[in-house]
Formats: sequence, C-alpha cells, structure tokens
Amino acid sequence: VQLQASGGGLVQTGGSLRLSCLASGRTLSNSVMGWFRQAPGQEREFVAAIKWNGGHTFYGDSVKGRFTISRDNAKNTVFLQMNSLKPEDTAVYYCAADWNMTQSRIPMSRMYNYWGQGTLVTVSS
Repeated sequence: VQLQASGGGLVQTGGSLRLSCLASGRTLSNSVMGWFRQAPGQEREFVAAIKWNGGHTFYGDSVKGRFTISRDNAKNTVFLQMNSLKPEDTAVYYCAADWNMTQSRIPMSRMYNYWGQGTLVTVSS
C-alpha cells in the first residue's frame, strides 16, 4: 500500500488549504483513512479519519468545525479541507490507513500500519 500526501504550504491565519492523500496498491474497501499531524517537539496528534465504507467521519477536538475530511471513491483519494487555520495548526500532516479497525482505535496513530510521507502546513500569524 502506498499513500501519497500533497497540498501543504504556507498560509496566513484564517486562510484555507486542502490536503490530498492518494492511495494505491490495495482496495480501500473496509479501510479507515486518517490524517494525523506532528509539530516540532510534540507527539503525533489525531486530526480526522473517515471510514471508506459508508463515509463515517471522526475529528480531533482541536479541529472540529474547521476541518472536513472527505473521500473520492473513484480516485482512491482522501481530502482534508482546512478552514480558519490558526498558527497552532502548523505541523507536518500525515495520511494513514488501515483495515478493519474498531472505532475506538481510529484516533490512535499506533494502530495504523500504512503511512504517507507527510506534507508541511505552515500558518503564519
């Protein structure tokens, strides 16, 4: 399984960015696709996830109401639309995937076996 994340960049406070994660190498049926982020000196933090079957979404508390995760079945791609960005959103964002996960494990980074390379998001104040 290969995950390719893209879309990061520099944006001002209050701005928007959309990240993409293209998955290949395995059917995404029964998968969970997630986004995590890691700022310098901090632990990896859960941002959002989506169940491929049914599209049920999950969000970390710090991004609820500002970020939206979605998927394009035909393109095997997951998106993270980030609005109202804040300087504290600055981090490297990683997409992750795994299969047949129980709901309680979805926010746990250690439960994902497949990771993309990360894309840097910088929000200037």
